[in-house]
Amino acid sequence: MNKYFIFIDTLIFIILGAIFYAIHNAAPDYQLGVLMIGNAIMAILTATSYLIVKKTVHERPQAFVRGVYGASLLKLMVCMFSILAYVLINRPNIHKPSVFILLGIYIVYTAAETISLSKLARESK
Repeated sequence: MNKYFIFIDTLIFIILGAIFYAIHNAAPDYQLGVLMIGNAIMAILTATSYLIVKKTVHERPQAFVRGVYGASLLKLMVCMFSILAYVLINRPNIHKPSVFILLGIYIVYTAAETISLSKLARESK
């Protein structure tokens, strides 16, 4: 399951990167660098949190649920602080659709991780 999730995580990273590149080519107002950095941060956090939470699957169910919630909260906080830093650094040049896309990146990676972890939990019973 580790290799499968890492494959899915990498595939999501590549697909989102291609989408961001296409969006940037169609509308140069979108900040490709910011979107790619956000994509990379979420891919790394998702892979790390998946590997950490995977260790708790065989423990008590409460530990597994606590791990999933903790991983989601960690990713959300990193996403929020990263967006805050982006806004504070680029105050006059903020592109609001890029900010909403950054939040969308969080949703995509969290959904993929949650689906994979729920499959893993069902298989371990």
